Parts: sequence; structure tokens; C-alpha cells
Amino acid sequence: MSATPTNNTVPLRTADFSSLAEALDYAAKGVTGYNFYSRKGELYASLPYSKLRKEARTLARKLLGTGIERGSCMAIVATTDPDFVRFFFACQYAGIVPVPLPAGTHLNGAEAFTKQISRLLTSSGARMAVSSPLFLKFLQAASDGKNLIKVSEPADFDALPEADIELQPLGPEELAYLQFTSGSTRFPKGVMITEAAVLNNLAAITGPGIRIREGDRAVSWLPLYHDMGLVGLLLASMASQLSVDLFNTIDFIMRPRLWLKLMSENRGTVSFGPPFAYELATMRLSDSDVTEYNLESWRIAGIGADMIRNESLEKFARKLAPAGFNPSSFMPCYGMAECSLAVTFEEIGSGINVDLVDTQRLSDNNEIVFTNDPRAPSTAFVRCGKPLPTFEVEIRDNRGNPVESGKCGTLFLKGPSIMTGYYDDPESTAEVLSEDGWLNTGDMAYMVDGSIVIIGRSKDLIIINGRNIWPQDIEVIAESTRDVRTGDACAFSLQDADGEETAVLLIQTRITDPDKRTQLIETIHKNISQELGIDVSIELVPRNTLVRTSSGKLSRSGTRKVYLQLKEGARMAA
Repeated sequence: MSATPTNNTVPLRTADFSSLAEALDYAAKGVTGYNFYSRKGELYASLPYSKLRKEARTLARKLLGTGIERGSCMAIVATTDPDFVRFFFACQYAGIVPVPLPAGTHLNGAEAFTKQISRLLTSSGARMAVSSPLFLKFLQAASDGKNLIKVSEPADFDALPEADIELQPLGPEELAYLQFTSGSTRFPKGVMITEAAVLNNLAAITGPGIRIREGDRAVSWLPLYHDMGLVGLLLASMASQLSVDLFNTIDFIMRPRLWLKLMSENRGTVSFGPPFAYELATMRLSDSDVTEYNLESWRIAGIGADMIRNESLEKFARKLAPAGFNPSSFMPCYGMAECSLAVTFEEIGSGINVDLVDTQRLSDNNEIVFTNDPRAPSTAFVRCGKPLPTFEVEIRDNRGNPVESGKCGTLFLKGPSIMTGYYDDPESTAEVLSEDGWLNTGDMAYMVDGSIVIIGRSKDLIIINGRNIWPQDIEVIAESTRDVRTGDACAFSLQDADGEETAVLLIQTRITDPDKRTQLIETIHKNISQELGIDVSIELVPRNTLVRTSSGKLSRSGTRKVYLQLKEGARMAA
């Protein structure tokens, strides 16, 4: 089996599509498409866009034969395989709204996974659901009592008869899909994205964002139920007629070198990931491994996350330099599901640009004061680039007024790729989306030279004695201590009996020796006190205590809940 080619046979087109179905109609005229790889790095399926279009249209008529109404939702467990892609685009042609669901019981365990899927099915009001055989039993258990038309595996849907009906694909003002935000597993929020919104964002991504060009080829392991994987790699590649090589997220976690292997062997030019992906790849590479790769073609190494730390990226660049990786290929960016995906991109070829900001001035007055004084406490922030031209941007204070120059505040956005709201949740929608279309991102930010710099989530801010303390600052100090790995620290605040906030820091560790545990706590406590001038309650906890979202991000609010539950359990036991 051969992969779909890199070079296409139709002129490059990255805009002017009114729907995803129309974009696929055009991509199908070429020879490019999706390629699927096993955990061993072997190509096991190739799905050219021409074949995908034909199979999706046939499947669309079979779905319509069930009697499902136009605009209804169909849940699709988002495994990285041809079936997910076929069903997603079949929904586009049938006028059905696809709802990608998380794939992987590893996230929280089988029981928790089933409950999560059940909540998502309820929140979306899905009328049908499909899953690969691997997750079918969980989907069936989750759908019990929900009166869905059909819940089964792909083969059963393929066996249905085709309805003799003219297809009417989803139109510009209809929902293209329902995207559940990664942090909303207990109280899910379904982001409503119209065809017009996602096509606008795709045009901005592939045009002024990363400037797709003839011969580009993408590689992705990102989950397809997350906006970066679904929109940024799966849909953007199709909408710009690129071939994209896909493999499973779990396979990447277990074998991060597979990412580099495919980038090297297939001469990949575009790939994205959060900072931890680059860090994990660096950790698993030996010096001898590096000589196996040729990464000279990698021109866009995108980085997206709530917060981007430059240290792990610099290590990756140094490690892979002998393989031809160019650090100027790094492209920090910022986005969120509520904006379809992308909001900003750093300039191509500029690499990582870091600001050193005076920590004290930021904490005391929300002032952005740059410093090069190594003696002064400072925080490093990575610039995320200029907003895409379709966005209006404002940074506002806590009274809703635009901040003065040199200040940080909450980032607000307005533009044609922003969601219409949260599905069947007008209260949550009203909290973040104004009547005149301004979205409160909940992210604290500042602007410099036209670039947006994200400094944290407003809900995570810790206020101690009137000072603003960012949990990331506490976590970075902890993680710079020997015996604490990156990602093993989580800081948040609690209120004491007098209503005052106190900072809490949880550290995951395998250290069991009492003296070493005490020494570690004392060292971290001393470092935080010296650098931030605050007192922090530090507790060492077992591995896997810290809560992460379905996309792998640290959930400070989720970890806080787990911590309180553990404290309450200990109190009751006593």
C-alpha cells in the first residue's frame, strides 16, 4: 500500500469554500489525502480525498435511511482511523452535525470514561452514535436509556441500505460540528461552530497564518476530538489539498520517536503540538537516535498551549540540530475551540521570542515591565504572534475597560470564526459572549509590538495580600528543583476560615524516604519564599494525582477538587 502523494494535481486553493463538503469536493479532484500509520510506523490505510468523498456520500445516504432529521447530532468516538473521517464527512453531506467524542479509557479509567461519554451524549442530544469495536461496549453502556436511533460499529452502518435521496450538505449558517471543550468533562460545554465560522478560520490558518504552499505535507498524532487535531491538522489539510500522515495519540505517548520518524521519512513540512510533546520527544531520544532522522524539511513546528515555556523547546532544538532541525521553524500560536481554533501565529521563520517581565511589578499592579537584570525576579513569557486579520482584539481590566499601554488584562476577541454559543446552554453562553459578539476568552494577556502574549487563565489567578500570583510561577520554581519533573507540580488557591486566599502546591513524586520528602518540601518552600515572597502549603502526592483535561492540559480546578475530596476523606476517617 502506498501513501497518498505530496504533490497535488489541482491548483492550490485555501479559501472561498462555503462549506466543508464543498472543500472536499474540490480536494477530491486531486491525488492527495489522509494516510494512517500503525504504532510501528507502518502505513496501514490510505484514504485519498477522491475516495473519501465517494465513500462519505454513499454513507450519508445510508445514515439518512434511518430517518434521522436534518440538523440532528451524531456522536462519533474519535479514533484516529479512516472510519472516523468517513463518518465525519458523511455527516457533512447528509446535513447531520458530527460530535467527536474522546477515545481512550486511559484518561480516567473505564467507569469514568463511560460516565464521561454518557454526559456528552446527553449534552449533545445525539440521535445516533458510532464507535470502533474497541470502544463500542463503553459507547453502548453510555447510551443506555437515551433512546438513540442506532448505536453500533461502522460495519453495521455500512450494511444499511442507501436512501434514494438527493444529498443536501450542511450550509454556511448551519453547525459544522459540535466541539466539546477539553476542560468540560463533568459539566460539558458544546461549542457551536458553523460552516461559515470554521471555513473562515481554515482560510486564515492556511493563508496568512502558516502560508500553505505547493509540496507541503502535514504529520499529526493530535487527538481528533480536540480542536487542534480536528481543525488544525485534519480539516486544514483537506481544505488546502495537502496530504497528512496520521497516527494514534497513545502511540505517540508510548513512542514519541514515531513522530520524528514520519516527519523524516515522509519529508513532513508542517506539524503542531503542545510543549510537552517536544519535551517528551527530547527525553526519549538518545544521541545515536538523532542521526537516524532528517528534519530539514520541517518548516512549521507549531506550538500551542495555555502557556508556552521556552526551556523545553530550546532543549528539543539543541537535541535535534544534528538532524537538521532549524529552531526558526518553531511557531508559537494561540487559539481556542470557541474561535474554531486559531487566533494568532508568530511570524514564519522568527522562532521563539521571549519576554522577561518583572515579576514584582506584574504581581503588584498588572504592569508589564521588561527586564534584563539577572538579579531581579522575572517571569519568561513566549510571544504568540499577531492576531489573524479577521479578529478584533481588546485587552480589558476587571471593569471591562481597555487597559492602558504596558498593562495586562483579560483578552477579548471578536470575529467571524467565533462560536455562536454553547449548545443548549444560554447561561454559560451569556457569561462569555456579549450580544455584540465579543468573546471573553478568560485568558490574561498583554500586547507588545502587535503580538499577543498569554500569561495565564484568569480563573487560576492566586491573590495573596492583594498581590496577583500566577500559579505558573510557583510551578516553574518547583519544577526547577531536582527530583521534580516538568508537569508534576500544580498550584492553586484555597480560602481559609477568614476568607483569605492561601496558596497550595501539590507535587507528584515517587520519593518514599521521610527525610528526603521533608528535605524536598523545605527546599521548594525556601525557593518560593525567596523568589515570590509568599508562603505556600506544599504537599507531596502519588503519581497520577494531578488532574488533566482530555487534551492533556493540567486542570488546576480539577486538581483542587480532588485535593479537597482527599482532605475531606482523611478528616472523616480520623
